[in-house]
Amino acid sequence: VQLQASGGGLVQPGGSLRLSCAASGRTFSSYAVAWFRQAPGKEREFVAVFTVNNRRTYFADNAEGRFTISRDNAKNTVYLQMNSLKPEDTAVYYCAAGKPILTYIRTMRGYEYWGQGTQVTVSS
Repeated sequence: VQLQASGGGLVQPGGSLRLSCAASGRTFSSYAVAWFRQAPGKEREFVAVFTVNNRRTYFADNAEGRFTISRDNAKNTVYLQMNSLKPEDTAVYYCAAGKPILTYIRTMRGYEYWGQGTQVTVSS
């Protein structure tokens, strides 16, 4: 599976962005797809995931209520809609695919395929 993240950019605080993660590969629909982010000088952190079997979504506490994640298997694409953006959301956002067990669903360890990242900058 190859992943291509896009949709980043510069947005003012309170604004919105929609990130896309386009995947190649016939088995994309069998993978959970997650978004992580990494701010300068910080470790990469979990943002959200769309699972496969039960189609559940999980979010980091700082994303809950502001971000939504969706997937369109026909287009091999997962979306991260980000609303009410804050300066602390500034980071490079990465999408990742894998088949994590629940224990690892919020960790990098759960995902074997990674996209190249897209920069999101929230600033006035």
